[in-house]
Amino acid sequence: MPLQAMAAPPHPASAKRPLAMSSGDNIYLLITFGRFTKGAIRACRTGLFPFNDGDQMSLNRHILAALALASTILPAQAQPVMVKTFGHWGIYSYDNNGTASCYALTVPRGMQPSGVSHDNNFLLVAPKGASGYMPQAQMGYGLKEGSEVTATVGGQAFAMTPRGNVAWLTRETRDDALVAAMKSGATLTLEATSSRGTNTQYDFSLDGVSAALKTARACR
Repeated sequence: MPLQAMAAPPHPASAKRPLAMSSGDNIYLLITFGRFTKGAIRACRTGLFPFNDGDQMSLNRHILAALALASTILPAQAQPVMVKTFGHWGIYSYDNNGTASCYALTVPRGMQPSGVSHDNNFLLVAPKGASGYMPQAQMGYGLKEGSEVTATVGGQAFAMTPRGNVAWLTRETRDDALVAAMKSGATLTLEATSSRGTNTQYDFSLDGVSAALKTARACR
């Protein structure tokens, strides 16, 4: 599906990352979706809705989560709009409480297996903090609970944890390493397992990703 053909591109989704416990087990935390008013955001800042240590979930992630939910119930003009393309990547802008926010998005150039319905699948990268980025995959189907999604770029493999139909890097500290690999690579291959047990593979072109990320950050 060409970028220009998308009627309703997805918002970046937000999630809590899995925490490594002393027992060696991982606790997988659910995606947090919610609509935050100005008062709720102010409450977060003042500690009325405190986060546990190690949750690794910033206020910015809460805002992105609210936008993800709002995209399903707000008028059409609230949907992200593509403003520019670089190679195989598009820049999408949305209204973030009166301020324009942007992210970079691409769709797969190839997918396996053939003969099955893959629906719409996306690779997104949203600016995070002062200089970082938050890469994620959003699939057109549910991902198998407890499975691992793998993103491979130039021989480097990055483990991702799925929650619903979205996957993030299992360790947030690896976000920048994946983005750096993407900037110097040609193709990102994503391997996943659907909730029905089907193994899938997607090839995403990285042509234009460096310029796209630079532009996405500049519009924040």
